[in-house]
Amino acid sequence: MRKEEMEKTMVFSIKNSRDETVKAVLTTVYKALEEKGYNPINQMVGYILSEDPTYITTHKNARSLIRKIDRDDLLEILLKSYLDI
Repeated sequence: MRKEEMEKTMVFSIKNSRDETVKAVLTTVYKALEEKGYNPINQMVGYILSEDPTYITTHKNARSLIRKIDRDDLLEILLKSYLDI
C-alpha cells in the first residue's frame, strides 16, 4: 500500500449496519406474524404506536427480536426509507 493511501481516513458507518439489522428484524417479524395468521402491518403499527410487545407474536422469537430495536431508531429508519432519503 502506498503512503498516500495509508494516510487517508477510512470511513466506518455503523448506520448502514444498523439499518440492515432493523430491516432483517422487521422482515422476520412480518413473516412470523403472517405465518400465525395476523395482519402483519396492523400488528406492527400497533406495536410501534404503543410499544406494547403483545402486538407481536412469540413465534420465531419475533417479540424478542423487535424489542431489541429502539423505537426511536425504528421510526427514524422507517421515515427515511419512506421518504427515500
